[in-house]
Amino acid sequence: MVVKAVELAKTHGWFLTRQFENEANADIHSRTTAREIIADFRGEKLDYWVTGYGTGGTLKGVSRVLAKEMPDTRIIVCEPEDAQLLGSGAEQVRNPDGSAASPHPAFKPHPMQGWTPDFIPKLTADAVAMKVIDRIIPIPGAEAIHYAGELARKEGIFVGITAGATLAGALRVCAEAPRNANILCMLPDTGERYLSTPLFANVPADMTPEELEISRSTPSAQFAA
Repeated sequence: MVVKAVELAKTHGWFLTRQFENEANADIHSRTTAREIIADFRGEKLDYWVTGYGTGGTLKGVSRVLAKEMPDTRIIVCEPEDAQLLGSGAEQVRNPDGSAASPHPAFKPHPMQGWTPDFIPKLTADAVAMKVIDRIIPIPGAEAIHYAGELARKEGIFVGITAGATLAGALRVCAEAPRNANILCMLPDTGERYLSTPLFANVPADMTPEELEISRSTPSAQFAA
């Protein structure tokens, strides 16, 4: 994907955002996302901030602000269990511009689209280098899909697989955290773009018998039938 984007930009003279290395990516999260978190927890403590990483913009932009202004907040990063790039401790080989020169040796395919490409983004590596990350939690793909579904079914929150993975990590933190701890979990996506993925594989295209029964439970529906 990234290689093709670079090829297209070079061939056609297009602007390439380079979102995995572009400091504007992290800067906007420092100015917006981080400020919103600080404002929402003004007068309260934030014990844990749980997030994943895609480009690394949210991770770097928010974590550096929290480290400075809310230093007691523990920063927890989740990544796929099958692709523990950060957890491996192995360095990413880079080009002079900071982009990845080759795939990371710890990468394996995983179902969490948008999370953890086959390299460690420079912005993510910057957060690691700042030593602001307190813990890295590997999340199984099946667990991520399960909790994305649970968010939709039980909370009416329609999000993607990575959001389910982050919630799974937050629930692990909850199980170990002190009583009355405040835990903020990032759900940065919408579920609409995942309708054709395994996330919704068990949702049939047609109405189930239960749904048909509900539909036919009113007089207008019976008349129309």
